[in-house]
Amino acid sequence: MSQEENKQNSEETLPNDEEMIEEMVSEEAEEVGSDLERVQMELDQLKDKYTRVHADFDNIKKRLEREKYQALEYAQEKFAKDLIPVVDSLEMAVKAADAEGMEAAELLAKVKEGVELTMKQFLSALEKHGIKAVGEEEPFDPNVHHAVQQVDSPDHESGEIVSTFQKGYKYKERTLRDAMVVIAN
Repeated sequence: MSQEENKQNSEETLPNDEEMIEEMVSEEAEEVGSDLERVQMELDQLKDKYTRVHADFDNIKKRLEREKYQALEYAQEKFAKDLIPVVDSLEMAVKAADAEGMEAAELLAKVKEGVELTMKQFLSALEKHGIKAVGEEEPFDPNVHHAVQQVDSPDHESGEIVSTFQKGYKYKERTLRDAMVVIAN
C-alpha cells in the first residue's frame, strides 16, 4: 500500500473515532444530567420533608409549653374542689348559730359537733392530697418536731414528747411546718 492510501484510510478512521467518542461523551453527559436531575429532585424532596418536620417540631414544642403553663396555673384545681365542701359546712355552722328557738347549751353542742365534723372533712381533704399531721405519738424527730420546752415527767423517758403546743404537717415526705412540742428531761 502506498502512503496515500494509508493516509486516506487513517483519515477515514479518524472521523469515525471522533464521532464515536463524541457519541460516548454525549451519552455520558445525558446520564450525568439525568442523575443530576434525579439527585436534585431527591434533595428538593428532602428539603421539603425537613421543613415540614421542623415546623411540626416547633408546633409540638409550643403546644407543650402552653400545656405546661396551663398545668401549673391550674395545678391546685383538684385541691380547691375538695375544700369547697368544707366551706359549705362552715357556712351551715354560721347559719345554725343564728337559729332561733334553741337553748344556748343545745346550740353550743350542735355547733361543736358541726365544727368537729367539718374538721374531719377538712383533714380528710388534706390527706387526700398528701398532707398529713405529724403524730404526737411518734418519737421526737428534730426534722419534724421543734422542742419549745423541756419538763420533768415521771411518765415519760428523757427525749419523749409529753405534749404538743401546735401540730406539725408534712406534704408527702417534706415538712410543711414543724410540730411545736414539749419533751421530757
